[in-house]
Amino acid sequence: MRKFIIERELPAIGSAEREALREAAQTSNKALAELGTDIQWLESFVTADKTFCVYLAKDESLIHEHARKSGFPANKVTEVKRMIDPTTARS
Repeated sequence: MRKFIIERELPAIGSAEREALREAAQTSNKALAELGTDIQWLESFVTADKTFCVYLAKDESLIHEHARKSGFPANKVTEVKRMIDPTTARS
């Protein structure tokens, strides 16, 4: 599967209560279950007015289908081509 970063514009998400975030995760998980095994949510980073979600998916169309089913926007979808970390500096 390919890795994607999804930028979602969600005003004031950073000040959402824990229960609201739990409900959002449940909504997302329900949509994922309907889509099957070709898409997986790994994690999300919450900022003041956006989330940056990391997904594995067979293709980008599944990301957009998840957005439609869940009601959460996929304002920008970017495929990850490579990853680096501090150990990349080693020879």
